[in-house]
Amino acid sequence: MSLEKKKIILVNKALVKLYGIPPRPEFPPDPVDMLIGTILSQNTNDRNSYKAFLKLKEKYKSWDEVARQPITKIESYIRIAGLGKQKSSSIKNFLSSILNKYGQISLEHIKLMSDKQILSELTGYSGVGIKTAMCVLLFSLRRNVCPVDTHVHRTVNRIGIVNTKTPDKTSAILNLNMPEGIAHQFHTNLIRMGREICKPAAPNCPICPLLKICGYPNKNLSLKKTYKINNFMLLDNIG
Repeated sequence: MSLEKKKIILVNKALVKLYGIPPRPEFPPDPVDMLIGTILSQNTNDRNSYKAFLKLKEKYKSWDEVARQPITKIESYIRIAGLGKQKSSSIKNFLSSILNKYGQISLEHIKLMSDKQILSELTGYSGVGIKTAMCVLLFSLRRNVCPVDTHVHRTVNRIGIVNTKTPDKTSAILNLNMPEGIAHQFHTNLIRMGREICKPAAPNCPICPLLKICGYPNKNLSLKKTYKINNFMLLDNIG
């Protein structure tokens, strides 16, 4: 067993002890819903992303209808999620591209593909990166992969599981060493810890369950042992 895998197991056990096993919906969300929800989640908080997602779903009867809208119209409904021009362009491009390619807006065909094939197909669409494709794998297809956002990238580097400069490099190492069956709980609990405790500028190290095993050299030990709960997870509420 690799050292990285041993560390992942150790960290996961500590986070499950603190937060428990994160709940998952009974039925996985549609992959198209998940991909668009993930695009909306970029660089903003989950509650605003969720509001933007619901606005699109409430305004339009289908993604085919969204695909026919001008980018400016899509942007007007997702503005609350931030980066409206970029995200509306990515959504429009994906929907139009998949409609042109397959004659319908559906990702049902990817369910029979390997993880590698799915990543290759989804990242072929402009605006869809590795993290977005990984979220489709984890949340919609229930594959044992760990998407890497800024929280996951920051925390696993501080802890010492990896030593990388970019989320994509972190993703490659984590997923090469991910123990079977724990990717969802590891990913979700790390995000929560990154929001509540292991914050970018002022980590609340005294309350961290990983304090004794964390390799971060600049630990902040002066904060009070309190934190605000931030446990709403957009991608487990889509569908």
